[in-house]
Amino acid sequence: MMDFRKFEDVRKQPEGFSSVDKKENLVSNFMTDHKHQQLDSGSALQMFLDRIPINSIPGIKNSPVVELKTGDSVKDAIHLLYEKNVSGAPIADDVDPDTIIWRFSDRYVGFIDFAGMVLWSLEECEKAHIRTRGTDCDESGKTSMFTFLKDNPQIGQAKVGELEKSYLWDPFLPVHLDDTLFHVLLLFSNHHRLQVVPVIERSTFQGIGFVTQNEVIQLLLQSSGLEWFDSIADKALSEFRFESEERVYLVNGDQSLAEALHILWESQIGVVAVVNRENKKVIGCIRNSDVYLLLENDELLSRRKRLTVEEFIHTDTSTKNSDGTIEGDLGALFVAGALQLRNSFLPKMDTPVTTKRSNTLKQAMENLAETKGGFYFLVNDSQQITGFLTLRDIIIQFAPPCIDSSIHGGGFFESVLEQTGCQVKNGTVYCDH
Repeated sequence: MMDFRKFEDVRKQPEGFSSVDKKENLVSNFMTDHKHQQLDSGSALQMFLDRIPINSIPGIKNSPVVELKTGDSVKDAIHLLYEKNVSGAPIADDVDPDTIIWRFSDRYVGFIDFAGMVLWSLEECEKAHIRTRGTDCDESGKTSMFTFLKDNPQIGQAKVGELEKSYLWDPFLPVHLDDTLFHVLLLFSNHHRLQVVPVIERSTFQGIGFVTQNEVIQLLLQSSGLEWFDSIADKALSEFRFESEERVYLVNGDQSLAEALHILWESQIGVVAVVNRENKKVIGCIRNSDVYLLLENDELLSRRKRLTVEEFIHTDTSTKNSDGTIEGDLGALFVAGALQLRNSFLPKMDTPVTTKRSNTLKQAMENLAETKGGFYFLVNDSQQITGFLTLRDIIIQFAPPCIDSSIHGGGFFESVLEQTGCQVKNGTVYCDH
């Protein structure tokens, strides 16, 4: 049985294992403890990843997380997240504890994001052929999103609980502060395709924060210099086959913003590339995170069918950061314990993050960590898009493919075992000493 007490000093460190000495000690301890053992492959890998605690991420417990209830209207939900500057929220089941058997631990039933609700509202508008003021009729007219939702109660008064039918909910799969990177890697790399992993207090079952994919990348980068990490991260992107590589959606700069928003909704990948029609060079992108601008500027909403995509991506999105203490922090995507809606750290729409296949995986990770980006457009020498790379694509390269010992680990798993003097035979780990 593994004695985890010797690692308590590392797990309690608020900065995780940032120093080289700490990282080397983790590898050394792992090697020493397993040289004379025969371990199930999944167990061996889990023990190694369990050295990286979630509580090493700063900002996790800044303040309570904003919640929505299944009985909230779409209009009120959008308004609450907009006012609280939150891009997404867990959904609590809106039940009467006096009339139903209900466990407090089951209070969260899903997770929903702000952009998804706004895009859904616009799609419902098109389906019902509803015209917002100033759209295709009155050039001078304007309307706000909230006025539009109020004037169209079949959309605005729809319940958050009903949006599950439109696949707007993400599953609520939480972790606790005493969980580790192993749990998060499994959640991000499985078929649920989570964008964030909620963190809840074990004793109260209250949400206290989120782990984002960007935080996971930054934690992994702290292993830079170790053989198990560099053996994967120093490979060129061209050596990998990424799951999302061919799932890239394009829109020409002279197309309308309404067309781009429709593609953004239909694609469900969170970003649409903007290219020049003539030479097909990438000139920008529209992300889910940019949808809040429709609420910042009523004219954008009213003119979305006439405004070109190229005009939209040059919209001034610069915002003043009111809290300078966040900059440079691992938790830069956190504001008051929740995900930021207006995020001045993200690249502007007209400066998309691109990379070439000749760059290494580590270079891609470092750039995304620095820019707080969530994706790359793979481009050729002419700046034409050849593929798409997400944070999840990167995370998968370091996550165990299966915790079933009958499956050969491969990749990251093999490189870890080599440091222990072990090898895999018929799905089981054998040590040489």
